[in-house]
Amino acid sequence: MTKGNDDRIITQKQFADELLRYKRGSVSRRHFLGVTGLGLATAILGGRMPGLFAGSAFAQDLGTTQMSIATWPNYHDPATFEAFTEKTGVAVEVNVFGSNEEMLAKLQAGATGWDLFVPTNYTISTYQKLGLIEELDLSRVPNFNDATQAQRFTHEGKIDGKTYALPKNWGTTGIAYNSSKLKTPVTSWKQFFEVAEGEASGRTMVHDYQLTTIGNALVALDFSFNSVKPEELAKAEELLIKVKPHLFAINSDYQPAMRATDAWLTMCWGNDGAQLHRDMPEIEFRLGTDGGEVWCDFFAIPKDAPHKEAAYALLNFLMDPQIAVKEHLANGAPTTDSRVKALLPQDVTSNLIVYPDEASLTPLEFGAAVTLTDPNRAEVMARFKSA
Repeated sequence: MTKGNDDRIITQKQFADELLRYKRGSVSRRHFLGVTGLGLATAILGGRMPGLFAGSAFAQDLGTTQMSIATWPNYHDPATFEAFTEKTGVAVEVNVFGSNEEMLAKLQAGATGWDLFVPTNYTISTYQKLGLIEELDLSRVPNFNDATQAQRFTHEGKIDGKTYALPKNWGTTGIAYNSSKLKTPVTSWKQFFEVAEGEASGRTMVHDYQLTTIGNALVALDFSFNSVKPEELAKAEELLIKVKPHLFAINSDYQPAMRATDAWLTMCWGNDGAQLHRDMPEIEFRLGTDGGEVWCDFFAIPKDAPHKEAAYALLNFLMDPQIAVKEHLANGAPTTDSRVKALLPQDVTSNLIVYPDEASLTPLEFGAAVTLTDPNRAEVMARFKSA
C-alpha cells in the first residue's frame, strides 16, 4: 500500500489500475504521481521505471533521454513506448487531450514541450496555415510507405504536394450503450438524445469536444454534422441544453464510467467501442443510421518541438508495420496501411465495429476544417458546458 497526495491509503490493485491508466494515456503524469503518492519519489524511481519517468539509458544520438507525445485517451499500447525506450534509451511521456480545440490552443500558446502529437484530419490544414507544424522529411521515416496507404482516409496529411502528417489510423464516431441496463437499442443520434432524457437519464455521457458533441446534435436534428449556420447551431444548442440535466458527465474519457456501469450510454469513438465490447460484450456499439463522423488521426511534429531527432525516431518506429499491428490490436482502431492490415487476424478485419461495411459508412462525414475555428460553434460549446 502507499499514500496518495491527500494521505489516503491506496491498495496494490488501485495502484496497478492507476499505473495502467497512466501508461494507456488515460490520465496525466501529474495525476498519476499525485494519487499514488509518488511525486516525491520521481528522482529515485526515474532510472528503474523506463517509459514512466526519464530513462537512464544513453541516447546521445537523439539528443535527449525523454520526449513527449500529445495524444488521445486509451489510444496506445503501453508496450510500444516501452519498446522504444528499450531500443533508444529515450523515455516517452504521454500527455492526454480530449479535443482538437484543446490541442490547438496549447500549440498557439507555445512552449508545449511536445515532440510529436496526434491531430485529426480536419485540423491539419489549419495547423499548416498557422505555421505550427513541420513539413515532414520523409527520408527520415523510411518505414513509411505512401503506396500502401488508403488515400480515402489519408489525403489530408498532404497540402500542395507536401507532407505535414503521417496517418496513425482511421475510425468512426458512434454510440455505445449497455444492453444489460437499457431495453432500447440506440441506433441513431435522434434516438440517442431521446434515450438520454428518458431511460438513460443520469447515465449518459457526451464528449468534451465541440466537433462531435455539436455535430451529433446537428445530425439528430437532420442537419449536417459540419454545419456552421447560426440558425442550425441555435437549434443544436437548444437540444444540448435540454439534455444537459440528464447527463452523467461531459468527458471524452468515458471508458472508466462505462466499465464501472456508472454510465450506460455515451458518444464513443469506434476504437473505444471495440475495446469496450471486447471486454464487456453487453456494451454494444452502433453507428448512427442518420449520420455522424468518419475520421483519420495522424502523427505530426510541432514547429517548436524541442527534440526533433527523437520525434523522427519515434515516428519512424511507429510506422514499422510490426509495431503498428500491435498498436492496432491494442487500441482497436482500423489501419490505413495495407501492410498492417495483412498482419491482422481475420477476426479483427471482419469485425464490423472496427471495419464497418460501406452501407454504414455512407451517411458519415469527415470533419470540415471550418469547424475547428468557427467562433459560433466554440460559443455554443462554451454556453452548453456552463449552463
